[in-house]
Amino acid sequence: MTYNVAILGASGYTGAELVRIIATHPDLRIAALSADRKAGQTMASVYPQLRHLDLPVLCTIEEIDFAKIDLVFAALPHGLSQALVRDLPASVKVVDLGADFRLRDPAAYEKWYGAAHVATDLQKEAVYGLTEFYRDDIRKARLVAGTGCNAATVQFALRPLIEGGLIDLDEIICDLKNGISGAGRSLKENMLFTERQTDVLGYSQGGKHRHLGEFDQEFTALAGRPVEIMFTPHLVPMSRGILASCYLRGDAKAIHAALEARYANEPFIVVLPFGQLPGTGAVVGSNFCHIGVIGDRKPGRAMVVSTLDNLNKGSSGQAVQNANLMLGLDETAGLMLAPVFP
Repeated sequence: MTYNVAILGASGYTGAELVRIIATHPDLRIAALSADRKAGQTMASVYPQLRHLDLPVLCTIEEIDFAKIDLVFAALPHGLSQALVRDLPASVKVVDLGADFRLRDPAAYEKWYGAAHVATDLQKEAVYGLTEFYRDDIRKARLVAGTGCNAATVQFALRPLIEGGLIDLDEIICDLKNGISGAGRSLKENMLFTERQTDVLGYSQGGKHRHLGEFDQEFTALAGRPVEIMFTPHLVPMSRGILASCYLRGDAKAIHAALEARYANEPFIVVLPFGQLPGTGAVVGSNFCHIGVIGDRKPGRAMVVSTLDNLNKGSSGQAVQNANLMLGLDETAGLMLAPVFP
């Protein structure tokens, strides 16, 4: 059976990545593509690398007949999905790639995003989209909230360790490097080539990054007590990729063993041999996450490094992985593309 899907926000980076992935998916058909500011244009005119594909013309959201759609991918700016999803037919499944449904507590959403949530019933219904940890709930869900790309990278490194009681919960430091596509496609002066090409820039530092809301929510639930990590993200002059270096108090060999055991049967998570650390170049363009562990010169300290493609495993690939589960398909369908190198 072929399922009809709509991609809302198709002219953004994650929307285009969804098109690239779904183009070779055996069970999904792109039935509608929305991009309000570019409505009436072809996808080929916006992304020439997709001109070989037979795709619908870009349209407004209002022009889509959702009665003919099985699943919607909402790749929209923060704040736009809430009312939209609320008004969709109940038969339509939704994977939201934005932040609108990631936080279960309305007060936490308002704290981190600066506005009250307008669809709190749906907020409670949404399943957090970290596939490897919410798989059973995702299979039964109508609405899945995709994680933040930074949040996913760090959680893959830390969740099994927090759950297993292997690290000091009050001594977690995560230093993260993020490709510039993580800032989206809209024009921003500080994202111009001349501004970023030779610069590494920290942003949202000092406990201000919105993905801390996800860390607080997920790590506190795992530990059964408040967990607040130190987290500093940096923009680096590359298009794609995230690399998170997590500095921890714990036994490095035990940490590595726990990660190997937890991810042994996961198709997209690769734990490297002890002492090897990953780089972004090995995962770009793919739905894979690589994790490495090394010990420190001082016993009782360890570093865990996690890397993935922010547009793929951190967003659009994760979204397709979740959609596969929601539609009863093979979880890996359309997602076994090898990373692009060099």
